[in-house]
Amino acid sequence: MEGVEIFDSPGKGRGLRATKEFWAGDVIFTEQSISSVCFDGHAERICHSCFRRQDKLQRCGQCKFAHYCDRTCQRAGWAEHKQECGAIKAYGKTPNESVRLVARIMWRLDKEGSKVSDMQLTTLDELEDHLADMPEDELKDLKVDIHNFLDYWPRKSKQHTIDDVSHLFGVINCNGFTVSDQRGLQAVGVGLFPSLCLVNHDCWPNCTVILNHGKIELRALGKITEGEELTVAYVDYLNLSKERQRMLKLQYYFDCTCDHCKNRTKDDIKMGGREVDGVKPTEEQVKEASDFCFEMLGKMDAARLKGDYHEVVKICREAIKKAEPVLADTHIYLIRLWSMMSEVQAYLQYNDDAAEYSRKMVEGYLKIYPQNHAGLGMAAMRAGVNHWQAGEIEIGHGMVCKAYAILMVTHGPLHPITKDLEEMRMQTEMELRMFKENEFVYHSMREAALKNRPMTMLNEPKSVEDNIKNLFHRRK
Repeated sequence: MEGVEIFDSPGKGRGLRATKEFWAGDVIFTEQSISSVCFDGHAERICHSCFRRQDKLQRCGQCKFAHYCDRTCQRAGWAEHKQECGAIKAYGKTPNESVRLVARIMWRLDKEGSKVSDMQLTTLDELEDHLADMPEDELKDLKVDIHNFLDYWPRKSKQHTIDDVSHLFGVINCNGFTVSDQRGLQAVGVGLFPSLCLVNHDCWPNCTVILNHGKIELRALGKITEGEELTVAYVDYLNLSKERQRMLKLQYYFDCTCDHCKNRTKDDIKMGGREVDGVKPTEEQVKEASDFCFEMLGKMDAARLKGDYHEVVKICREAIKKAEPVLADTHIYLIRLWSMMSEVQAYLQYNDDAAEYSRKMVEGYLKIYPQNHAGLGMAAMRAGVNHWQAGEIEIGHGMVCKAYAILMVTHGPLHPITKDLEEMRMQTEMELRMFKENEFVYHSMREAALKNRPMTMLNEPKSVEDNIKNLFHRRK
């Protein structure tokens, strides 16, 4: 693999570093998974070969579990599904996603050996499993999975030791990477990418990882010099330093000592108060408003799970009314309120509210996130669509252009989201010219365009915590 090499990273163990210079948007390397499976909850809605979301899928006639877009996808996925299909039929039921993934990987390793590609930088045996670091409750779950695996694993297949099986479960637990649908908007499965496992964490990383047409891409977020370590963020920077450290220790078994954690960089503005004419609220006022927001976020999520979106709006309005005069526009609880409010109001088609709150969310993100951050780019795209739907074409076009510039770095020009965004950019640019030339004609044309809804963000709102994603999949 050109451009990278394995080295001993001080305090981190093995890592990857650049052997040449990279610039923002450069693809450092791509990697195909050894194997991947869809999540249990998406098994009937996602193609098990291409991970495309489809309304109507064809079910495997043998095991009745695997689903495919069509015969083409079924043939493409048969090499991996063949042994799985027989095992499910013999077992009489379908095991969970972790057991299925371990089995698929075992079958492939048995067939092709420890390195299935010349691009693979390490074998699975060399990866950390952190079994010795697991707490008792996780070890208990692991033992259940191993027991189920042994029942599921066909007697005719090559038999493996308990230690080998346990090691692979541990590796997946720490290093399984979430696989998204074809547009990259929702995690629908989990896969194992060995070379990616060597990239260490930094809260302010120089790389990002994107799934593009079935392969992961490690992309540079800015200039990377020769000899510099390549890093990605395992957890979202929107969390406070203490919370990031807690999550990393709990989920990945290491203590983060990056500069942003040691110096608690930006923690002050993430939990800060709003300054008005040089006057700041007291610490007690900020704490009271923060605690209230945290409580309301929990109530909002409960209402969202019930599908009661009008109740979500009611709770959110109450929280925002109390929080906005006290909390800074970079306060992470207030940003989460704006995020959920914009998403729910867009879903309910209250476009003016959706536009207002999405704009506030982006303005807060701009003061917290690095310049090229996928979360910032996606938020700007959402805000651009919301403003377009609200008839604010100038702001909408500006937001779409900002999103496009970021996603060209984080996702690249060939990613489905970037292609969608390019179409939005061209459409809003055309409409903006029309608006400046003749507002009456523009508004008449816009009404016709709205009936066709060429741009939409009417996905069902997710949990407020769904916006704070971890890089690697970990079963909770």
